[in-house]
Amino acid sequence: MYDNNTHTRIIQDIILNWHCVVTAVMWTVKVVGLGIVAFSLSVELLWKLLRRLQAPPTLNEVLFFPSKMVCMEHIFSPSSPNSCHCPLPHGVETSFTRLLRIILSASSSLDLCLFSFSNMELSRAVLYMYKQKITIRVLVDKTYSIMTGSQVGALRRGGICVRNVGRYVHMHHKFAVVDGRRLVTGSLNWTLAAVQRNAENVLVTEEPRLVQPFVEEFCRLWADSDPARNRPLMISTV
Repeated sequence: MYDNNTHTRIIQDIILNWHCVVTAVMWTVKVVGLGIVAFSLSVELLWKLLRRLQAPPTLNEVLFFPSKMVCMEHIFSPSSPNSCHCPLPHGVETSFTRLLRIILSASSSLDLCLFSFSNMELSRAVLYMYKQKITIRVLVDKTYSIMTGSQVGALRRGGICVRNVGRYVHMHHKFAVVDGRRLVTGSLNWTLAAVQRNAENVLVTEEPRLVQPFVEEFCRLWADSDPARNRPLMISTV
């Protein structure tokens, strides 16, 4: 038979042991929970790291002009780099040859939005890409498209769709979007003077947050400059 004191101590021991068990279980649950969270974070970080390692590096590049005058034939005829015998330096890479290579890198589409376009080498590159079945759209300032030396006529004769932007004092943009994911923009007009004599800059980037607004701006201007949309209303006099 237990006396009251013994009975009380037994109950206290049971309660104390139960408290210890509950405390141990709670700590175990916390530790396991923290372990699960840590494991989840580790897996997520590892996945992001693997994706970054597998993804090609994002292109970000700055070009400055004027550019040194060099022969461009190795750009257009890489299989025959020694075919030209002009007096200009051959096989030399410059800001302008880099710009040409970026334009020639298009694999599906090329959208150009240019205030002035009179550089014959850039025109040659655009026409070459059109012959390679690249979808090309060109927007130009209405006034400057008819200036002496403009390449707009050559582009149109080559079959490329060129639209004039005439609702503003000037359409002063100078940008290109390659394949919908690579932006070429800056102060450079696509003219001989700008390439060879002016202090100019060109930014090339594949950052989506920078590229997408230019894609949207081009689409807006392209739609606004649709000749069918802007055709004057014919009023019958009968």
